[in-house]
Amino acid sequence: MARHVPTFGCSECGHRSPQWHGRCPACEAWGTLAEEPAGEALPRAGAGGRRAVRAEVAQAPLLKDVGASSGERVSTGIGELDRVLGGGLVPGSLVLLGGSPGIGKSTLANMALGNVAQAGGGTLYISGEESAEQVRLRAGRLPASALEVAVCAESDLDVVLATLSERRPRVCVIDSVQTLRAPELASAPGTVGQVREVTARIMDLAKELAIAVVLIGHVTKEGALAGPRALEHLVDCVLQFEGERERPYRELRALKNRFGSTSEAGLFEMRDDGLVEVLDASARFVAEATKAPGSVVLATMEGSRALLVEVQALVAPSELEQPRRLVSGFDRNRLALVLAILARHGKVPLAGADVFVNVVGGVRVEEPGCDLAVALAVASAARGVALRQAPRACFGELGLTGELRWVGHPERRVREAARHGLSAVICPPGSGDGAREAATLTQALSLALGGAEGKPDRAVAAVA
Repeated sequence: MARHVPTFGCSECGHRSPQWHGRCPACEAWGTLAEEPAGEALPRAGAGGRRAVRAEVAQAPLLKDVGASSGERVSTGIGELDRVLGGGLVPGSLVLLGGSPGIGKSTLANMALGNVAQAGGGTLYISGEESAEQVRLRAGRLPASALEVAVCAESDLDVVLATLSERRPRVCVIDSVQTLRAPELASAPGTVGQVREVTARIMDLAKELAIAVVLIGHVTKEGALAGPRALEHLVDCVLQFEGERERPYRELRALKNRFGSTSEAGLFEMRDDGLVEVLDASARFVAEATKAPGSVVLATMEGSRALLVEVQALVAPSELEQPRRLVSGFDRNRLALVLAILARHGKVPLAGADVFVNVVGGVRVEEPGCDLAVALAVASAARGVALRQAPRACFGELGLTGELRWVGHPERRVREAARHGLSAVICPPGSGDGAREAATLTQALSLALGGAEGKPDRAVAAVA
């Protein structure tokens, strides 16, 4: 006799449990476990635990005997997007594009579809949130090619799959995957069971018909992709669109990519007529960099591309018992580490001062090579002394013992700085020609601020 074992799934993380819990054992969220609809019951095992149904044996050839796929990548016509994807969209692949509301996900997808349609490829835009008229209204401010895209306002999964099978587009965008609903499941759209079933069935059809599908996903208030984690495991590529809606710059990063690198990043600027690629972002950031105390130009790496960004710091006497440490575009825990090294080995005590650090332009830097830029910006702001030959570029990782450690691709960083007229680059030893090498933080402070190291900090003196 068939038996049914109830399963409860978490709507936040996708954790599955055979019994209900008030609090999810995985993500510790309250009230998120719900019973999933029962599927086909499994037959009981016979003697020895063997099933009555015998499965067909699958073929397992050697990898060297498997022919490579001849399908060429589909170019989106957007250079920054193609570079993050690894050269374009792979036929039959699933790409998950996530980002906060209003960041420009739909705009980017619509522009990419327009370029594919202009190049002669079939396209389809499936909207589960907006009507066709609303999509047309938004596409009206984009380039004319965006209006050549076929649109379907539908949230029923069976209808969507039938439309894909009939039209067989080269690229399809589904906005968003959380709005699609499988009729055979009783749960609401966006729940664990619905999202898993919707993605799995779309994946099967996309690989069968070699359709490149872009799934637009929601994000939580913490900035993580909404829905179960199984969604990220099912897709081939996960793209994160980041930025602040109040600022024009947007950054596209690959969190997962089965067909390319995850270290690449693309930079865009939001304008009235849509997103525009920022091909030479370094020139804009350097031109806007100030020569005031607390301003440093960081030579960082975004994937395989060198990028110059301005790092600004402000140090002020604190009126609080616990001074504030506020940062934008940089890891807060990393800032605490840099300030500790700066106080111990750079003789810049900041125990009684508020410290504010900002990476200008809404760009976020995460590599260790930005340690030196933050340290020099804070030291310059604390002493009220601008860097020599400002704006001066720098890069390097700080060790806990005060040494300056080597980071990847120093030659590219130095060349990028020299291309924009920043020939004096403070960097770790072994960074190549045209660089001002410093082995320790003390030497770097001496090169940047002259003989200021060891002198009393103005902010600290004001507090005293």
